[in-house]
Amino acid sequence: MPFGIAAFRIGVYALWPFGYTTVERRDAGAASCVGNVLWLILAGWWLAIAHIVTGIALCVTIIGIPFGIANFKLIPISLFPLGREIVPSDEPFATR
Repeated sequence: MPFGIAAFRIGVYALWPFGYTTVERRDAGAASCVGNVLWLILAGWWLAIAHIVTGIALCVTIIGIPFGIANFKLIPISLFPLGREIVPSDEPFATR
Protein backbone atom coordinates (compact mmCIF):
# COMPACT_ATOMS: atom_id res chain seq x y z
CA MET A 1 0.00 0.00 0.00
CA PRO A 2 2.73 2.58 0.79
CA PHE A 3 4.41 1.94 -2.55
CA GLY A 4 1.14 2.61 -4.37
CA ILE A 5 0.72 5.89 -2.51
CA ALA A 6 4.32 6.82 -3.33
CA ALA A 7 3.76 6.01 -7.01
CA PHE A 8 0.60 8.15 -6.99
CA ARG A 9 2.55 10.99 -5.34
CA ILE A 10 5.21 10.80 -8.09
CA GLY A 11 2.48 10.79 -10.74
CA VAL A 12 0.75 13.86 -9.32
CA TYR A 13 4.05 15.71 -9.02
CA ALA A 14 5.03 14.71 -12.57
CA LEU A 15 1.68 15.92 -13.89
CA TRP A 16 2.32 19.51 -12.79
CA PRO A 17 5.72 20.08 -11.10
CA PHE A 18 5.78 23.85 -11.67
CA GLY A 19 5.24 25.87 -8.50
CA TYR A 20 5.70 22.90 -6.16
CA THR A 21 8.61 21.36 -4.32
CA THR A 22 9.15 18.37 -2.06
CA VAL A 23 10.17 18.48 1.58
CA GLU A 24 11.06 15.70 3.96
CA ARG A 25 8.49 14.88 6.60
CA ARG A 26 10.02 14.91 10.06
CA ASP A 27 7.50 12.40 11.40
CA ALA A 28 8.52 9.67 8.91
CA GLY A 29 9.84 6.69 10.82
CA ALA A 30 12.10 3.71 10.29
CA ALA A 31 9.53 1.95 8.10
CA SER A 32 9.85 4.82 5.64
CA CYS A 33 13.62 4.31 5.53
CA VAL A 34 13.29 0.57 4.92
CA GLY A 35 10.63 1.22 2.27
CA ASN A 36 12.89 3.75 0.55
CA VAL A 37 15.71 1.19 0.35
CA LEU A 38 13.35 -1.37 -1.19
CA TRP A 39 11.98 1.25 -3.59
CA LEU A 40 15.51 2.28 -4.60
CA ILE A 41 16.49 -1.30 -5.39
CA LEU A 42 13.29 -2.26 -7.22
CA ALA A 43 12.22 0.88 -9.10
CA GLY A 44 13.91 4.06 -7.94
CA TRP A 45 17.16 3.95 -9.82
CA TRP A 46 15.38 3.09 -13.11
CA LEU A 47 13.11 6.10 -12.69
CA ALA A 48 16.02 8.38 -11.78
CA ILE A 49 18.02 7.31 -14.84
CA ALA A 50 14.98 7.87 -17.06
CA HIS A 51 14.50 11.37 -15.62
CA ILE A 52 18.18 12.21 -16.17
CA VAL A 53 18.12 11.01 -19.79
CA THR A 54 14.86 12.77 -20.67
CA GLY A 55 15.94 15.92 -18.81
CA ILE A 56 19.15 16.13 -20.83
CA ALA A 57 17.26 15.44 -24.06
CA LEU A 58 14.71 18.17 -23.28
CA CYS A 59 17.38 20.72 -22.40
CA VAL A 60 18.82 20.48 -25.90
CA THR A 61 16.09 22.79 -27.23
CA ILE A 62 15.14 26.19 -25.86
CA ILE A 63 11.47 25.28 -25.62
CA GLY A 64 12.26 22.09 -23.70
CA ILE A 65 14.47 23.68 -21.01
CA PRO A 66 11.63 24.25 -18.47
CA PHE A 67 10.49 20.66 -18.94
CA GLY A 68 14.06 19.41 -18.59
CA ILE A 69 14.40 21.31 -15.32
CA ALA A 70 11.09 19.78 -14.20
CA ASN A 71 12.51 16.34 -14.98
CA PHE A 72 15.57 17.11 -12.86
CA LYS A 73 13.25 18.15 -10.00
CA LEU A 74 11.64 14.70 -10.17
CA ILE A 75 14.88 12.80 -9.52
CA PRO A 76 14.93 13.06 -5.68
CA ILE A 77 11.32 12.02 -5.28
CA SER A 78 11.74 9.15 -7.73
CA LEU A 79 14.72 7.84 -5.75
CA PHE A 80 13.25 8.16 -2.24
CA PRO A 81 9.49 8.87 -2.36
CA LEU A 82 8.50 7.67 1.09
CA GLY A 83 8.66 10.25 3.86
CA ARG A 84 8.28 13.21 1.49
CA GLU A 85 5.50 15.70 0.99
CA ILE A 86 4.68 17.98 -1.94
CA VAL A 87 4.15 21.63 -0.97
CA PRO A 88 3.77 24.87 -2.93
CA SER A 89 7.09 26.58 -3.67
CA ASP A 90 6.07 29.84 -2.04
CA GLU A 91 5.91 28.09 1.33
CA PRO A 92 8.62 25.38 1.32
CA PHE A 93 8.71 25.08 5.10
CA ALA A 94 4.95 24.78 5.60
CA THR A 95 5.14 21.28 7.05
CA ARG A 96 7.83 21.99 9.63
